[in-house]
Amino acid sequence: MFGGLTVAGRRRRSARRVPDGPLRRYLETPQPEPATPLGDLPLLAMDVETTGLDPRRDRVLSVGLVPIDGDRIVLAGAESMLLRPDGTRDDDGVGQSATLHGLTDDTVAAGVGVEVFLDGIFDALTGRVLVAHYTRIELDFLGALCVEAYGVRPPLVAVDTLELHRRVLGGGIDRGFAPDPSPRELRLWGARQRYGLPRYRAHDALVDALACAELYLAQTAELRDRGVATLRDLRTA
Repeated sequence: MFGGLTVAGRRRRSARRVPDGPLRRYLETPQPEPATPLGDLPLLAMDVETTGLDPRRDRVLSVGLVPIDGDRIVLAGAESMLLRPDGTRDDDGVGQSATLHGLTDDTVAAGVGVEVFLDGIFDALTGRVLVAHYTRIELDFLGALCVEAYGVRPPLVAVDTLELHRRVLGGGIDRGFAPDPSPRELRLWGARQRYGLPRYRAHDALVDALACAELYLAQTAELRDRGVATLRDLRTA
């Protein structure tokens, strides 16, 4: 769609296509430079709870957001939102997921509309780098919501704690790590076990975002010993 445009160019082009508001301000605000030291890096841990894995037919139920300033989790900035069904998709999955997420039809019906939902996310994300465990879920569903509301899929800079953990565990035979970590080891709660982090109730968006933030700090503390010092290092395969 954007051909050879840089990420900054794509952001500017997307900004021109959306109305004034949080998404536009997010796109117009420069992202942290690749050389930003980890100790100065502003991030936003995010978890999106959905009725399934396909944004074409499944829907977002809720989001949890937890800011990270360098090596400090900012609990005062933590928040969560529920997204109200809009009637354009098959919402049967909401009821089916009540046992998993603890969200009933009535609970989700009391949520906010898609534009308010996106405003809250991009207000929190402006000037920060998104961090999530298996970022494909967050990027795909957030992109789909933006297309639905504004007709654009904004470029997002993200750090994936699943991929960071793959690097932690795949450090090489000389480091004593198995070359092929199991799926269980790569899941959020399996990855946290490596660092002795507590087990929280899963499938709550805010709790999972906090769990991701804690995992990120544990991973980067370990990766610093291997020379990972900047945002560029985090995003290097």
